[in-house]
Amino acid sequence: MLLAIDCGNTNTVFSIWDGTDFIGTWRTSTEWQRTADQYYVWLNTLMKFQNVDVVIDEMIISSTVPRVVFNLRVLADRYYNCRPLVVGKPDCALPVPPRVDIGTQVGPDRLVNTAGAFDRHGGNLIVVDFGTATTFDVVEHDGAYVGGVIAPGVNLSLEALHSAAAALPHVDITKPQSVVGSNTVACMQSGIFWGYIGLVREICARIKAERGSPMPVIATGGLAALFQQTETLFDAFEDDLTMHGLTVIHRYNKENA
Repeated sequence: MLLAIDCGNTNTVFSIWDGTDFIGTWRTSTEWQRTADQYYVWLNTLMKFQNVDVVIDEMIISSTVPRVVFNLRVLADRYYNCRPLVVGKPDCALPVPPRVDIGTQVGPDRLVNTAGAFDRHGGNLIVVDFGTATTFDVVEHDGAYVGGVIAPGVNLSLEALHSAAAALPHVDITKPQSVVGSNTVACMQSGIFWGYIGLVREICARIKAERGSPMPVIATGGLAALFQQTETLFDAFEDDLTMHGLTVIHRYNKENA
């Protein structure tokens, strides 16, 4: 039984894969100080609560926070008696290596999204991930990651507005009733919502124009569904794309061990 872990800047997701389906998924805040013992107690408690009674004997990790990886390795060794695969490390092979400038460190989340999207949709596509940052990943015809775009995330932009302007409050991101707001909260929500609609549409259009071909746009991340409700920005929305990508990479390494 495989435990797939996606550790982002804000949240960490744990999912158990039985070879066919994810039978349990849990989310916690990302904290590098959290010990292996704390991870185990938290995860074991949730598994029992949801009657997930399985033996975990394999693990794969994608982490954009390097300091977290050590304690996750300890978790694998101490409680599951296994050596985890860590995306981006030399002992974790990718189905197709990225083709980027020499010396460039590609974020493991982007590599995982590329593998998951290619497995489900084939190549020559764009993956838009609404996370702490909003990223655009270009997947080549053969499944290689060949570059992309990084923009500030939606919540990061809202936090920056609040932090830099004392008079502006915290607001939740939602579709505003009209473009022109009649109060401060509505103005901020409109700026963020329609601003990101424009950002996604324009960047994707420019990527397609630069490459000279139509490209499907695949979205993932919690806020992607909100934007998809209003505008036809994406050809598909995959809320489990990153976790699926982890299973693809794990399977590739097992088959080519």
